Amino acid sequence: MSAASCLLTEDQFLCSICLDVFTDPVSTPCGHNFCKTCITKHWDKNDMSQCPSCKKIFNTRPELEVNTLISEMAAQFRKSAQQKSSSSSSDKQVSKPGEDPCDVCTGTKLKALKSCLVCLASYCETHLEPHLTKSGLKRHQLIDPVENLEGRMCTKHDKLLELFCKTDQMCICMLCSDLDHKTHEVVPLKKEYEGKSLLSFELGKKDAEIQQMIQKRRLKIQEMKRSVELSKKDADREIAAGVQVFSALKESVERSQAELIDTIKEKQRETEKQAEDFIKELEQEMSVLEKRSSEVEQLSQSEDHLHLLQSFPSLNSAPPTKDWTGVSVLPPSYEGTVVRAVNQLEETLSKQMKKAELKRVQQYAVDVTLDPDTAHPDLVLSDDGKQVYDSDVRKKLPDNPERFDKCANVLAKQSFSSGRFYFEVQVKEKTEWTLGVVRESINRKGEITLTPEDGYWTIWLRNENEYSALADTELSLSLKCQPEKVGVFVDYEEGLVSFYDVDAAALIYSFTGCCFTQKLYPYFGPCLNDGGKNSAPLIICPVNHTE
Repeated sequence: MSAASCLLTEDQFLCSICLDVFTDPVSTPCGHNFCKTCITKHWDKNDMSQCPSCKKIFNTRPELEVNTLISEMAAQFRKSAQQKSSSSSSDKQVSKPGEDPCDVCTGTKLKALKSCLVCLASYCETHLEPHLTKSGLKRHQLIDPVENLEGRMCTKHDKLLELFCKTDQMCICMLCSDLDHKTHEVVPLKKEYEGKSLLSFELGKKDAEIQQMIQKRRLKIQEMKRSVELSKKDADREIAAGVQVFSALKESVERSQAELIDTIKEKQRETEKQAEDFIKELEQEMSVLEKRSSEVEQLSQSEDHLHLLQSFPSLNSAPPTKDWTGVSVLPPSYEGTVVRAVNQLEETLSKQMKKAELKRVQQYAVDVTLDPDTAHPDLVLSDDGKQVYDSDVRKKLPDNPERFDKCANVLAKQSFSSGRFYFEVQVKEKTEWTLGVVRESINRKGEITLTPEDGYWTIWLRNENEYSALADTELSLSLKCQPEKVGVFVDYEEGLVSFYDVDAAALIYSFTGCCFTQKLYPYFGPCLNDGGKNSAPLIICPVNHTE
């Protein structure tokens, strides 16, 4: 058998239906051999029993029995083929995940090279050979390997879907076009695909719009995440500042309480000491008096007349004692002690609260420098852009749109359109000045009205000691002391502009409820030189955070 099988070719042991080596081979009355399962399924699908090879029709389905001789020879050939396959399988590519496997391979599945639209199966290099060599199989339509070949067949007629019904917008087979879709507009699949591809440009544009919408939402998500991060940082910063403030307040309360207790105890100790001193002195006098009493008693019992007469004058004199009639120990008065302690505590807490508030805004300090392109021609700016004063001498400068031409003002180079910022300006030894922030679109030519409506949020000093906030109407400010350094804080989103006396850690004035829609610029007005009385410069200072 082994020698005989070596003389036979693989084609002689292949079922023409499944194209694999026979499994339970049977012979039809016309002499052709098939796998029992293959021929049975083939006849079950059709209304008549016909030989797939010679097309002979059998009026009655033949009863098929397994051909034992061919079965044994096929089994021997299969064993020999498997041995050859195992020896060369290392040279063939095994199907990997995501690749289409051969439908015929048993055991290890090799990678499929082609799929047959007639057989509805995919084949590796070995099992594809019959489709390349046998005349009947050469007519089959081969394509690159794909999954779900059954999905390319008409479920009703078991034929290839190769047409497109434009009426029903669906893929159909040739029989469908002659039957159910006979009156419909039917075109080849390829033609419909090419027609659809004309819309690719519009689809591309639509996809670009969708991608742009996706990108906008991605950016919005990033923006929201950044806002949350900033909010968390602000929250952590405020919590830390709050803990620090309340810790300081707690320490102040505990210290004031301890000082109050010490004061009361000290008064009590003084009272006790006074009483102890009086008692000691009284006890000493009592000792003297008791001694005198004893001497008087002894003398009164003496019969020595001479001794009696000699001693009587000294015993009859007043003893060395003090008049205690008006002497007493009064309990100390504690009235007002607690009130004074509370008032002192309130003052201490108020100072600490002011320092805490100033320290809170100082953390938003920014670096600010003066912009020479905006400076009035009378103004002199330092090289580092940190100082400015009025010289009373007009320089020849280009009259660009940004420059103030009537009022002696100058803006900072830096602008701010969101968030919070803070800067400090030394105003020491000046008799007049103006400070604040302005919006970008302010009028810089001619006379200027300093009001929020015109884009100015400012305060000023006039006549050495007259301070005002320039709101809708000028508001006079009453300050306990003249500030030598002014801090300016802005919260853009909150609509807040606040001014602080840095050294006193005191709030001077706040503009609230402002509506900012443009960039804001720090604003500096050193005012006129006034014959040297107001020659001191405005100086932008580095922020030294309040301790």
